[in-house]
Formats: sequence, C-alpha cells, structure tokens
Amino acid sequence: MREYKQFYIDGAWVDPVNPKALEVINPATGKVAGHINVGSAADVDKAVKAAAKAFKSWSRTSREERLAILNRIVEEYTKRLPEIGDAITEEMGAPTSLAHNVQAGVGVNHFKTAISVLTKYSFEEDRGTSRVVKEPIGVCGFITPWNWPMHQVCAKVAPALATGCTVVLKPSEIAPFSAVIFAEVLDAAGVPPGVFNLVQGEGPVVGQAIAEHPDVAMVSITGSTRAGVLVAQAAAPTVKRVHQELGGKSPNIILEDADLKAAVTGGIAGIMMNSGQSCRAPTRMLVPNKLMDEVCAIAKEAAESWAPGDPKADSKMGPVISQTQWDKIQRLINSGIKEGATLVTGGPGKPEGLEAGYFVKPTVFRDVKNHMEIAREEIFGPVLSIIGYDTEEEAIEIANDTEYGLGGYVHSKDIDHARAIAAQIRAGYISINNAGLDLNVPFGGYKHSGNGREFSDQAFGEFLEYKSLLGFTPAA
Repeated sequence: MREYKQFYIDGAWVDPVNPKALEVINPATGKVAGHINVGSAADVDKAVKAAAKAFKSWSRTSREERLAILNRIVEEYTKRLPEIGDAITEEMGAPTSLAHNVQAGVGVNHFKTAISVLTKYSFEEDRGTSRVVKEPIGVCGFITPWNWPMHQVCAKVAPALATGCTVVLKPSEIAPFSAVIFAEVLDAAGVPPGVFNLVQGEGPVVGQAIAEHPDVAMVSITGSTRAGVLVAQAAAPTVKRVHQELGGKSPNIILEDADLKAAVTGGIAGIMMNSGQSCRAPTRMLVPNKLMDEVCAIAKEAAESWAPGDPKADSKMGPVISQTQWDKIQRLINSGIKEGATLVTGGPGKPEGLEAGYFVKPTVFRDVKNHMEIAREEIFGPVLSIIGYDTEEEAIEIANDTEYGLGGYVHSKDIDHARAIAAQIRAGYISINNAGLDLNVPFGGYKHSGNGREFSDQAFGEFLEYKSLLGFTPAA
C-alpha cells in the first residue's frame, strides 16, 4: 500500500495546507492501491511563490549549468526506472514490459532529447544592427494525464528546465504514484529548491488554481478537449500563454497498394498496446470497400491476439483506467451496435475470467459510417472502427471529417503515393507505413486537438519569450 501524503515544494517534502485524503485504485483489481492527499489553491500559491523566487536565479544559469543538471536527472532517473515502471503498472494498469520499456523508458528519452537540443540551441541571433534574444517565459504550470504519466510529465518538464523556466506540476490524481518518484529523482539530481514543485490534486481545484494564478506565465495541459477548454478559459483573465495537447480520433488510411497484413496488424497494435488509451491511436481504419472482407479477417485475428490479463503477469493488454472509463467504453460499444455497425470481434462486457478490474474486450467494428458516434467520439478504449471508401478522394474527405487533428496514418508500398496522401491529412503527427514515435520532430495537433507543440527543438519555443534589442550593434 503506497502512502504519498506530502507535496514537493521549494526543495522539501511538505504537508498540504488542508490535508484531504484520496484513494488511488489499482485498475487491474478494482481495489485500493494507496492514498495521496489532494491540494488546494493555497498549496498552489505556495508552490508558485517558490517557483517565482527560484526563477530569478535559475533563468540566469548558463547552458553548461543546466546541462549538468539534466545529465544528473538522466542518471538518477535511470537508477529508479524499474520502480517507476512498477508504479505505472500499479496506478494505471500497463503490463510490466510496456510500463518499464515504453511508459517509463520514454521519460528518460525526453531528457536525453532536451540535452541534445540544448547543446546546440541558439538563444540569440543578430539581424542587421538588432539582436533577437530568446528568454525563459517564467513559472510554468503543468497539468498532466493518467494514460502516459511519465511520457507527458517529462515531455513538459525537460524542455522547461532546459530553457531556464521553473515548474509547478499537477499530475493526474488517478495515477499519481510515478510522479512522486519523479520528484524524488529531481531532488536526488540536485535540482535547486523551487525550480521544480509537485502539488497533487483534482483538476477543478488544483488545475484551475494553476491556470488562474497571476504569477504563472504559461500553462500546459495534456488531456481531453473539454479539460483543455476549461483551462484556457481559466487562464484568459491573466493573459498567460496556454499550450494544449488534447483529444484525437486519428484516421488510418490503408491504400489499395498497401501491404495489408502489415498495415492492419500495425493499426491494431497502435490501438491495443495501451488498452486504447492513447490520444493519437489509429481508431478509424479507412479501407477500400473491395478489400473490406480481407481486411476484417486480418483485423479479427490480430485483435484476438491481444488477450487482456493481469498486467503484473505481463499480459499483452491490461485494463482501462477506471470504472468511469469502463462504463463510457461500454456505452459507446453498445451505441455502435445500435447504430448498425457490425461486430467483427469483442463487444460489450468483460472478458471471460476477468470479472475483477476494468478489463475491456478488444473490439473491432466494420460497416461503420463516419457520422456514427463510435466514429466521431474519442472512445479511449481498445475499440476500432473500420470505414470503407471507394476512391482516395473519399478517403481523404472522411479522414478530415472530424473535429480533431492530432494524428494520422497512411499505408502504401509506394512511398511517393503515401507521401501524397499524408500531405492532404489535416493533422499534426502523421505516420507512414507504421513509422514509430520520433522525439526529434514536433508533436501536436490541429483543430480541437490543441495548439502548440511538444518534443524536439520546437518544444523549446513554447517556453521562451522573444526580446528584440534595437541598435544592439551600432551602425558603422
């Protein structure tokens, strides 16, 4: 039983101003895995004041000083990586290999990427007699989700620290354990007091207090589109920068000349790997109508290979995060049946023998129309909608007929053909022929999937202000 009752503020573990305990549920068992205290606006205010004080000196550190800290973070994180992986399995149900190798592992890779970028990043340039200087924006408030806890924490914290900003982090209260270990990592790495602060809590309380606080210069949220809108509204009166990485309903266009088995099995894996709980999961598979039967046969076999089970026994697929999420997924599966989509495999209810916990059957629908609820709403579960098309122009139209624009996928044996289709998808992060995650390119979305970008050198720009110094170099 994990008991994490304190917050990390100004370089020390401190009690909340008004302690309020919250149970953290293990989604694989439905039982209590531990407790945290959730905070209030008063805790946020303490953390922001500590961060604002630390910003005065941290913002003026040299590139070499920040690189030294980042390298120590990598060292300490690597030591604790198995513990972080175990915590992720317990808090959000990721199978052991996924939790250790991917969920926890990607966190340290974000810091390695930030180190690489910082080593050669230019913070100033001359334009004629003027100089343009890039300066850290200030105190940054981060609100991160439960589905990829360390991935999203590190994607924000690494570039923020690298550019000289200070941080107040609110991780998800549903999956808070790994963030506590992360705070211990930064403490052990010698991050100066106040540069990084952790306040646990609920979105409508702690998240809102971060977004509203006048001394927070920038707020970044990864979460649902609804949550992103609320944060933007709360932040508006203080005219702070708002960065959002929000929902998705990514199209996966399989062209007639694609390697069908590779394309379909890769698409299934992209959904099932994290129990469908990934914002860029390829949840709408668009296939030529003439190949529908062949595609569905491959999809059925592939989906049924993703057997849910005990994540600690390293099953291929774990549970979804909560009873609330399980109920939402069941409602949408039933909506798909009611609207006339055809079940290829899976369906309502829990998998046989997994009555405890929040397990969902890997589910595939065919005969889906893009106006159906299962094709419009982000299900955030292991559910695939297969949609037919007759022409490539129709496929592109269907792909873009969504309020989201986070990810997209294209499959073709002809790389030029795939590139031409990818160019017409209105989304920010597009994979061609099952290309994997790349931390060296910008990540973010169009439309209701948010604004701003994470990863790579582009992430640095989110945490910088531009100052123009006219007459910096007097004319000859």
